[in-house]
Amino acid sequence: MDRLLPSVIIGGVIVLAVAGMYFGWRARMRKYGAFVAPDDVPESAGDVITTDTGLYVATTLAGQPWERVAAHGLGFRARANVTITSMGIIVGPAGRNPFFIGRSSIVAVRRGTWTIDKVVEPGGLVVVAWRLGETELDSYFRMDDGPELLLNAGADLIEGLA
Repeated sequence: MDRLLPSVIIGGVIVLAVAGMYFGWRARMRKYGAFVAPDDVPESAGDVITTDTGLYVATTLAGQPWERVAAHGLGFRARANVTITSMGIIVGPAGRNPFFIGRSSIVAVRRGTWTIDKVVEPGGLVVVAWRLGETELDSYFRMDDGPELLLNAGADLIEGLA
């Protein structure tokens, strides 16, 4: 009987914590619900330049690595296939529909060290800065074969625009 009160208090704290996480995530999804959905992969996505696998870490507002975008499946970390084609970047997160970042939407491809819930060695992340409608975003990747392959192919893709 003397353990009942502490058990009820701990159980109540756990329920409040889970409810807080649930309602917080729903509020974040509503906040970004008006975002335009990323493009689906076009039937003709161009010639494949390179493909790599790795971890899709997060998509955040540009320059705000703590502000995760929680709309259209962009808010969840996942293993992913990343394919750079002559027309853009295809991101295929495991368990979700792949999305396409068109060549003209890409602002930069650079190195990063941290974002929300992920810190690695200096320059260990690849950051793809891109526009989704009128909003600039940063998508973070941790590639299995290191960042160079994706960085070099992304730089070549952007240089082709000039």
